[in-house]
Amino acid sequence: MNDVTQILDAVHRGDASATDKLLPLVYDELRKIAAHKMSGEAAGHTLQPTALVHEVWLRLAGSNEQAWQNRAHFFGAAAEAMRRILVEHARKKQALKRGAGAEHEQLNESALVLTAPPDELLAVHDALDGLAREDPAAAELVKLRYFVGMTMEEAASALDLAPRTAERTWTYARAWLHREIRRTR
Repeated sequence: MNDVTQILDAVHRGDASATDKLLPLVYDELRKIAAHKMSGEAAGHTLQPTALVHEVWLRLAGSNEQAWQNRAHFFGAAAEAMRRILVEHARKKQALKRGAGAEHEQLNESALVLTAPPDELLAVHDALDGLAREDPAAAELVKLRYFVGMTMEEAASALDLAPRTAERTWTYARAWLHREIRRTR
């Protein structure tokens, strides 16, 4: 059992000091993920990696559901929190600059890139709930790859999947999302 999993277990048991021990262990990794995600954004972007990590941490630490089972579960929760923050930010940006009724853009399935325009990010977000109902593991993989910016190897490790299984799941999820987004346009 690694350090993160042990501390998460202590958090689950109610050890108040465990949360303070957890942040230093996961902060650098969360910061690296956020910096990678934000590296493709335009200069002067209002959301910075440090702010994104801090917002994720506040949501996770302030949650009443601190029953993370292991490292993969914790980073899955972090991915979900990061996804929600990025979607909220994209919605605000879209409402301010492009109008709330903007038409969805088709998802470019050949390159789910980290520098996705707000319309694409929102289209993926909207379709992701349907994918989660059909295949929760595929939805988790999309969250880690698309919204957090993890490599396939990092996401497979975080979800405790074999690399080939992660590749097959990723291919399926991309095709499913592409079809769903095209259907709702």
